[in-house]
Amino acid sequence: MGFELDRFKGAVDPDFKCNLCNKVLEDPLTTPCGHVFCAGCVLPWVVQQSSCPVKCQRISTKELNHVLPLKNLILKLDIKCDNHARGCEKIVKLQHLAEHAEMCDYSPAKCRNKGCNEVLNLKDMDAHMRESCDYRAVGICESGCGLMLTHKEQKLDNHCCLKALKAHNGALQGKVVSLDKELKKQALKSTKREKSLLAQLSAVHNELQMTALKYQKKFTEYSARIDSLTPSEHGKMSGGETKSVTAILHRESGSLGFNIVGGRPCADNKDGTSNEGIFVSKIVENGPADKEGGLQIHDRIMEHNVFWSCDSIYAESIQAERVNLCHRVSRAITVFSGLCAHVPDSSSDG
Repeated sequence: MGFELDRFKGAVDPDFKCNLCNKVLEDPLTTPCGHVFCAGCVLPWVVQQSSCPVKCQRISTKELNHVLPLKNLILKLDIKCDNHARGCEKIVKLQHLAEHAEMCDYSPAKCRNKGCNEVLNLKDMDAHMRESCDYRAVGICESGCGLMLTHKEQKLDNHCCLKALKAHNGALQGKVVSLDKELKKQALKSTKREKSLLAQLSAVHNELQMTALKYQKKFTEYSARIDSLTPSEHGKMSGGETKSVTAILHRESGSLGFNIVGGRPCADNKDGTSNEGIFVSKIVENGPADKEGGLQIHDRIMEHNVFWSCDSIYAESIQAERVNLCHRVSRAITVFSGLCAHVPDSSSDG
């Protein structure tokens, strides 16, 4: 709504004036047509009239913009305190006016003694309440009510215990009613807050359930995929169970399609078991051994019978000891790390 011109020290630039209230601009806003007004003046006008106050064009509140450079210049002007009329002679920068007003000794304040309506300067409040207020406490009634007597009652000698007790009781009842209302208000607020938190908790719980189901589904898919990559007969056999199979392989492109590794255990093998033998270490993809009913990695070669026949090598009656995959992997680690003599991987050609 603007600041009064006479509050400023020295002359004020005419460009700092609002065209509506003719005071120094307070929080200036500019219209699309370039006119500047106080925010408190132009906003109600545009809401009601939907036009610039100068009547030059139609505008809306969304088209009004703050003029920060102009506002900064105005904030540097020297202005008298809000309490100048009450006796404060302080002159401060406009940008510091609010800060000064909070601590100004001349700020108006109402007497805190019950029944007193005096409004005084803040600096005079303590002295008034202690020394000159008619409603200041001066002692306790000795007639039986036990209530505090005011200076006015003592001076006029018109204190009535019954009347004072009724008034005191009414005040207490009013306080109880007020506290009860506040309690109900807080209870209602707490109930709404509780419902809001429960709704948020339910939403998070549902989201967790959906996420858990999603990952459970993925886990099931990956487990099924892993199971599909594991030979079916491995899943049917228990921990140390073995199975003998016979495989007949035909050489293709000079190879039977698998590598072997073998050796004998060290003398200090701690578990005392013998892992001596020849094992399948690698199977060439789509090779002779990579057939249904063919060899598998970690199979132990028990017996072989190889002879030459024209363009192919015929391996007859290859006896292989096949064990459960998980069990064989754990044993294979022990066997390979405990070998004293190691035959390098080589293509099995008899």
